Amino acid sequence: MVGGGYVGLYTALRLQKKLKPELKRGEVEIVVVTPEPYMTYQPFLPEAAAGNISPRHVVVPLRRVLDRCKVVIGEVRKIDHGKHTATLTTLATEEEGTGPVELSYDELVLAPGSISRTLPIPGLADHAIGFKTVEEAIGLRNHVLEQLDIASSTRDPAVRDAALTFVFVGGGYAGVEALAELEDMARYATRYYHNLRAEDMKWMLVEASDRILPEVGESMGRYTIRELRGRNIDVRLRTRLDSCEGRVAVLSDGGRFPARTLVWTAGVKPHPVLAATDLPLDERGRLKCTPKLTIDGTTRAWAAGDAAAIPDLTADEDGEDGKGGEDSKGGRGGKECAPNAQHAVRQAKTLGDNIVASLHGKPLKDYAHSYAGSVASLGLHKGVAHVYGRKLKGYPAWFMHRVYHLSRVPTFNRKARVLAEWTLSGLFKREIVSLGSLEHPRAEFELAAGGARPKDPKGSN
Repeated sequence: MVGGGYVGLYTALRLQKKLKPELKRGEVEIVVVTPEPYMTYQPFLPEAAAGNISPRHVVVPLRRVLDRCKVVIGEVRKIDHGKHTATLTTLATEEEGTGPVELSYDELVLAPGSISRTLPIPGLADHAIGFKTVEEAIGLRNHVLEQLDIASSTRDPAVRDAALTFVFVGGGYAGVEALAELEDMARYATRYYHNLRAEDMKWMLVEASDRILPEVGESMGRYTIRELRGRNIDVRLRTRLDSCEGRVAVLSDGGRFPARTLVWTAGVKPHPVLAATDLPLDERGRLKCTPKLTIDGTTRAWAAGDAAAIPDLTADEDGEDGKGGEDSKGGRGGKECAPNAQHAVRQAKTLGDNIVASLHGKPLKDYAHSYAGSVASLGLHKGVAHVYGRKLKGYPAWFMHRVYHLSRVPTFNRKARVLAEWTLSGLFKREIVSLGSLEHPRAEFELAAGGARPKDPKGSN
């Protein structure tokens, strides 16, 4: 199994349960190859960035949960399904200097997820930060708080303005929720600075299309724009980022904004490992799959999640399925399942059941799930939702967002810890401490030993 995200974790859990007798007898071995020893529950990243949830409670330790599986921390570099072999590197192979190793398999599950989709924009690789991992979320939190410290202590108006300007590119879930939660946190933090006011900060959302949050519907998207602009957030639609060289965000509408913070959330693309396989891909680079979650034209190969193009059997003929997808093809209505957590978790259940059925010589089932809707948080006590045809906003939508994701985060352990943190955060004041030094744990010792203090790649130091 390639990948330890939503699909990898939930599929492995399903297989552990369904194949328990075979695993005990040693007839079956489940190997999960993943670059990190944990699964990240990404819908909680904005709250982790805002300090509402501890980073360790946003992740699920794979070795503890998948106690009957063999978890290998490494990266698959190449797959030859014709020979049923995967070439991978691990931390040990790098230390040993032996090069990649080959792992043979009988059944292949490809669920490597996706990576940030970037564009050849000058300065982007040097100055921007993404928002797909818990490390990026916590790094961004520390960075934002450090900018307030810089703005408070500098005597240079240009440095102050740049430190208090925050540009987010991409109007999907990640961009909107990250901006809303961090703006909420920073606005609260300014009350503890003697020379900063919330009005001094400039927050900007740049979106190339004519709408944001397409998943919650057009009307809720318009409401979100009004809500953000009401908080003095500059929302620019039909606008692109042309350059960010020299820490100056240059927009397609002619705007130029010196900014020390640039967050890139403008979409994702399939994981590069898919291109290093002999499996069929669609025009977007995703695996061509059948409704039974098998990879089209192959045997004993399966896929789900962001990496898979799976026909949506519940989409109607005119395509009004409420997903906000863009010209997806496949399925009864010419659509494919949206690449989101809602589908991934449910696909994993069907995928696990179909693998077990295949091993036992039983018929496979099609994956079909009607889209329930979408919820999004816009900061503390604020949100939007479009669920089962009903539209909610404000506190009810925010409450539904929390209830839904609390029910979906894996394991009772994580549910209890997250609920406890939410309860405590309602009783006590918000934490606004920056721990940016955690990113350079050896810095103080190196300085004491005569070395130079490392320079922060994001420019915080």
